[in-house]
Amino acid sequence: MSAPTPSPYLARRARIAAAMRDAGGGIAVVPTAPERQRNSDNDHPYRHGSDFHYLTSFAEPGSWLVIGSDGRTTLVCRPKDVERELWDGIRLGPDAAPAALGVDDAVALDRLDETMVERLADQPAVWWSFDTPGLGARIDGWLERLRSKSRMGVEAPGVQHDLAPLLAAMRVRKDAGEIETMRRAAAISAAAHVRAMRFCAARFGADPRAAIPEYEIEAELLHEFRRSGAEGPAYTSIVAAGANACILHYTPGATPLKAGELCLVDAGCEVDGYASDVTRTFPADGRFGAAQRELYDLVEAAQAAAVAATKPGARLRDAHAAAVRVLAQGMLDTGLLDRNAVGDVDAVIASAAYRKFYMHGTGHWLGRDVHDVGDYQSAHEPPVEQPDWLGGTVVKKPSRKLEPGMVVTIEPGLYVRPAEGVPERYWNIGIRIEDDALVTENGCDLISRGVPVAAAEIEALMRV
Repeated sequence: MSAPTPSPYLARRARIAAAMRDAGGGIAVVPTAPERQRNSDNDHPYRHGSDFHYLTSFAEPGSWLVIGSDGRTTLVCRPKDVERELWDGIRLGPDAAPAALGVDDAVALDRLDETMVERLADQPAVWWSFDTPGLGARIDGWLERLRSKSRMGVEAPGVQHDLAPLLAAMRVRKDAGEIETMRRAAAISAAAHVRAMRFCAARFGADPRAAIPEYEIEAELLHEFRRSGAEGPAYTSIVAAGANACILHYTPGATPLKAGELCLVDAGCEVDGYASDVTRTFPADGRFGAAQRELYDLVEAAQAAAVAATKPGARLRDAHAAAVRVLAQGMLDTGLLDRNAVGDVDAVIASAAYRKFYMHGTGHWLGRDVHDVGDYQSAHEPPVEQPDWLGGTVVKKPSRKLEPGMVVTIEPGLYVRPAEGVPERYWNIGIRIEDDALVTENGCDLISRGVPVAAAEIEALMRV
């Protein structure tokens, strides 16, 4: 009989302990996310802290994890409370936590302060994520209590270390279990996009004069997320009809989608704490117009170039550079940019003139957070002069090299607002295509391709 597979959460906590030992020892403290009030008498739906859940799998609010460089782990959590459980749900409680979560011990939340003072006593350092709101003041309070005991021979940690870079370095490369979960999230999101396309096709097929409010399309996405087992959206969905697609972070409203317009949908679900992030742009009635198809094919070609540049050993920024070159040449070819004014494609890139129609990056880390943790620059290489995406050059560290197990989005776009000198046939066309890419040994795997990308395939899907 083979040995049981070790818990990934135990292994992650052990890595934190080992890293602290290598740096001289200490105690790490990781709180979960706080509950957030929505209005006078209810809270927003609770979502755990990403780092905390990555190390524990525990989703209850009011929880803290303490890790010592000696490997000892303590969970601080809400106590059992029959009356509160009647209203808010069953709590794990400190008695059951060690067996359920594999921690060494657990205490009730009302013992947090005394537990931290005890664990920090005579330790060389305290480790915590410096960007955690309010945590610094809490730690200062614990350290002050320890300093007041100096005459009794108790010493307070003299050093504070930022835990965030250590956790980010771990989280940026996904293990097999994480990848399986992210594949599931991407598959559910892809199915939701397919549902939205078919919903629109059916409505316009029944009535070519239909007008579908954006919120109805959003409802189709949310239905597919929940019925497929996702917790819900990983971020506020974007459903942008017509000209609204030229607003990058548009919030779905009541604007009607009409035949002949494009609909941009940027929506992804969250599964077991992991996000997906998918964007498709499709014709409302299932048929691209000539100008729409021209720009759509350009964005698809830019994404293909970025995908080809996403592979082990390549720089994270290579995908953006590849997409920009395709888009910049396309802007010249279509007349979006006047080559007599801006020059050739190299001049367009050097001056960043392309940013008039493509003003964001081509991708970001993806994982437990939609814009996941992880450095975008190399930590171990010296600064070099390189192109600045705002134009000209800048001296900074080179872009990070990709490794198998990293997950990024690849999302080029074009956004054409009415303006003097811009061909009118392209006005109010906004297009983005986004997929989730797992870096593999030989390239990358687009795990969100359960929804088609090619214009002809989208049209075929919407004819069914």
